[in-house]
Amino acid sequence: MTPLVELQRVNKVHRRHSLFEATDRTVHAVRAVDLTVSRGEVLGIVGESGSGKSTLARAMLYLDPPTAGRVLFDGEDVARFRGRRLLHFRDRAQIVFQDPHGALNPRLRAGRAVEEGLIAQGMRPEDRRARAAELFDLVGLPGSRMDDYPHEFSGGQKQRLVIARALAVRPELLVLDEPVSSLDVSIQAQILNLLLDIRRELDLTYVFISHDLNLVAYLSDRIGVMRRGVLLEVAPTEQLLSTPRDEYTRTLFGSSLHYVDRRSIKTPLVGRNP
Repeated sequence: MTPLVELQRVNKVHRRHSLFEATDRTVHAVRAVDLTVSRGEVLGIVGESGSGKSTLARAMLYLDPPTAGRVLFDGEDVARFRGRRLLHFRDRAQIVFQDPHGALNPRLRAGRAVEEGLIAQGMRPEDRRARAAELFDLVGLPGSRMDDYPHEFSGGQKQRLVIARALAVRPELLVLDEPVSSLDVSIQAQILNLLLDIRRELDLTYVFISHDLNLVAYLSDRIGVMRRGVLLEVAPTEQLLSTPRDEYTRTLFGSSLHYVDRRSIKTPLVGRNP
């Protein structure tokens, strides 16, 4: 079966200009990454701050195209998408960012915020409203809150709104870039379990990015470990937890992971990383 997403030798180089240096500084944020994401799986990407996780996510969605290499979506090269094909790709592959506060327009009522993608698709107002109501119910928000403004919601509720907005256009892939790291510990488990429920109900594919190994291990079918822009290894979750191949992975897991047998976990272990 063709992978939903395939990265082939993807590189991303940033050139940063400094007033105090004669030449620009080159930063290799992602280095020659080969990776596949199977349809219906949850792939976790874990690594320390600055490891290239978020850069890889943006390259995968062509929000910040790679400097070199190819991104294939459902077997097609994303670099060749133009016009309607590119817009269709944007609908099929959505992202949820870390900060729900910055992701929502404070001037738009919550229901209208969820409808934004549907407006771009040309859906009729009454159909948009009905779809938004369905999504509010799906993410656990009362429909009576559709006319409230973002500042009237808590942090966890705002992230539910952002998730609803991403789901409005019926994507196949959802990239979750540190989606709970800005939330209180008590709310993190609720959002993670909501994501698992939505994935089962809608048969979605997730790429879940986090620095927190416990959260990644709880949610993911496979885990990839990044360091300094390099994807060190990728393996099924239980295999990676029990027999990591790379020395860095063993060190990282040994200092941060608080359980090994994921099958015995009923709720995610949140907030335990130093």
